[in-house]
Amino acid sequence: MAEQKTEQTVDTKQLLKVRRDKLKELQGSGNDPFQIRKYDVTSHSMEIKEQFEQFEQKTVRVAGRMMSKRVMGKASFCNVQDLQGSIQAYVARDSIGEEEYKAFKKMDIGDIVGIEGFVFKTKTGEISIHASQVILLSKSLQILPEKYHGLTNTDMRYRQRYVDLIMNQDVKDTFVKRSKIISAIRRYLDGEGFLEVETPMLVANAGGAAARPFSTHYNALDEDVKLRISLELYLKRLIVGGMERVYEIGRVFRNEGLDTRHNPEFTLMELYQAYTDYHGMMDLTENLYRHVAQEVLGTTTITYNGIEMDLGKPFERITMVDAVKKYTGVDFNEIHTTEEAQAVAKEHHVAFENHHKKGDILNLFFEEFVEDHLLQPTFVMDHPIEISPLTKKKPENPDYVERFEFYMNGWEMANAYSELNDPIDQRERFKAQEELLALGNEEANTTDEDFLYALELGMPPTGGIGFGIDRMVMLLTDSPAIRDVLLFPTMRHIEQ
Repeated sequence: MAEQKTEQTVDTKQLLKVRRDKLKELQGSGNDPFQIRKYDVTSHSMEIKEQFEQFEQKTVRVAGRMMSKRVMGKASFCNVQDLQGSIQAYVARDSIGEEEYKAFKKMDIGDIVGIEGFVFKTKTGEISIHASQVILLSKSLQILPEKYHGLTNTDMRYRQRYVDLIMNQDVKDTFVKRSKIISAIRRYLDGEGFLEVETPMLVANAGGAAARPFSTHYNALDEDVKLRISLELYLKRLIVGGMERVYEIGRVFRNEGLDTRHNPEFTLMELYQAYTDYHGMMDLTENLYRHVAQEVLGTTTITYNGIEMDLGKPFERITMVDAVKKYTGVDFNEIHTTEEAQAVAKEHHVAFENHHKKGDILNLFFEEFVEDHLLQPTFVMDHPIEISPLTKKKPENPDYVERFEFYMNGWEMANAYSELNDPIDQRERFKAQEELLALGNEEANTTDEDFLYALELGMPPTGGIGFGIDRMVMLLTDSPAIRDVLLFPTMRHIEQ
């Protein structure tokens, strides 16, 4: 095996040398492809195929990567891949000229080419371009993965996404859909009167979520700063400032582990709307998801990992207490003290920490016994106050807050509140978070005095929500892992 591997390495080196020698020859003859500035593309592959009747016998100019080539004497075929897909070209010596045909025969798989010619169908019925000109636009000096197996090494697919995009059309389709999903979100919110804004990524106080932040040092100010874990606190400042409907789509950073649904940097969308509450956010979520699915996929019924989910029906709404009771039989309305909650947790083998209170244990029950059952679109409402430091209390039951999490496929897809706008209550919540921080909870929030000052100026009743964009894209593209919807996911560095 070692001898065979050595032979393959030698062969690869020789093939790479041949490509460089071809480039030197081109440059020596004044035909350096890297000196070409532009190529006027008139059409793309799928556009031509789908509208063949309009394109038949008409001249087009396409450009892309040559993915295959069959040289047969005086006439050849090649396949060119562009953004939309691929199309065949028929290249004949008598059509492009003898010298140009010789140059074409020297081109390699992977080269970027421009092809001009008329559209026709071959005898076998394949829509093709009868080339009148083939131009080398860029020379590929590397060798693409073996044609029939593509790029199958998962780690290398993520590290070298550019190769993955070349070799796997379905990967390219996923990222085209991702772009369309984000555009559809923007169009919907813009149509609802929301303003898109941008807020700081480097912050003194990384609040708004329960997560461990990344820390860095700002040399110019000689200050330690953090990368934001949430968009919340700055967007709420804008509500205070009178911008009644705002949203931001941007990267946030959480110093946590990697798995199929988590990446330390990911795309979050948060929006805030004055003069509404968490019920308004539920209505917005339903309408937004339906709009995006219909616009991007053409249907409100989606399938993920073989499970069909219907976004066209009204989404289920259930309280966290009722959800836990439904799947465990434990009714937290009948549990009145932390000691009782801890005793029930022990009975059901739910692990908890000493500082956990009744509300924390309710949430642990929910995570352990309920989440996986929430396959269809479901709003889980009315969370315990212990896990919701930025949310309005329910007036009839102050142990709980006006909050919901949106679930599909057993995943949390969004988190929303009737936002807390009482600065006195907010200060007490921050104080409780500081106490948790002192006990070693690295995900607890710290007091943000500037945010409290903003609340003291007065913030109107407000509904707010955060959407995980990457998980949304996963569901709408049937992608098994978050890395499959991130162009360049976080990877351990390897020496080159």
